Formats: sequence, structure tokens, C-alpha cells
Amino acid sequence: MIAPEELMRLAIDQARTGIDAGQSPFGCAIARGGQAIAIAHNTVLATTDITAHAEVNALRLGCKTTGQIHLEGCVVATTCEPCPMCMAALHWARVETVYFGASIADADAAGFNELQVPAADVLKIGGSQVALVSGVLSVECRDLFQCWLQRSDRVVY
Repeated sequence: MIAPEELMRLAIDQARTGIDAGQSPFGCAIARGGQAIAIAHNTVLATTDITAHAEVNALRLGCKTTGQIHLEGCVVATTCEPCPMCMAALHWARVETVYFGASIADADAAGFNELQVPAADVLKIGGSQVALVSGVLSVECRDLFQCWLQRSDRVVY
């Protein structure tokens, strides 16, 4: 099994790839057993698709890779606490555990238009069985916002 920190490093590296491509600072990696099956970054600006968050992109790739719409037994590492849309999608995909680094408050502080609805609340209200673990490599994940804020071509949405 891939350790949460190792999976998060894949997500962080992918977020840096996205930042270098002019995208926002979010990355996500999904693993089943000991193998990463999907690694993606946010592509909202590149695709003019407001739903192209890192988690949604990774879910799309993971489902395509496995040929399944449900990703039972999968673990997810995402550089920032999932927004309500992404948390719902992770629930619907039936992933086992979601690890995240930075918080909604960190994204908000960087200028993103975040809904102040914690992922844990989405899971609780929805009666989800997905496990949620915060604080994985949180300093490194918050640093992504600083890297992104230093870019003169950044776009906030």
C-alpha cells in the first residue's frame, strides 16, 4: 500500500506541474493497493470548465483507468480540503479514504472563492462512509499557494 505521505507527494508534484502550466495550485492522486491509478491537477482555466478541479480530474482518470465508475478500496490524497462538489464526487465514487493537506481557510486566504462548508460536514450531513484525514504534509501543501501567488499570470476564480 502507498503511504499517505507518498501519495500526497505525487499530488504536490502534480500541483506544481499545474502551476507551471498557468493553472491553480491544486493536485490530487488516487491509489488502489500499492499502485497510483490517477494523478491530476486542476485544469479549470485550460479547459474553461469550472468543474475541472484536481479531484474531479483524478476521478475521471481513475474511472477510465479501471473501467469502473466506483473506486472502492481506493485512497485519495489531495493538496487541499475538497470543496463540496469534489467531496460529493469522491463519495459517489465510493473511495475509502481521503487525505488532504491545506484547508478551505488556506484556499480562501489565497484568494479563492471558497464555500465555507468543511468536507467533514458534507460527509456527515450526507451520511457518507468515506474516511477523511486532514493535515497530511500540510506545510508543503500550503506552500503551493505561495508559489502560485508569486506568479504574475495567476487567475483567481
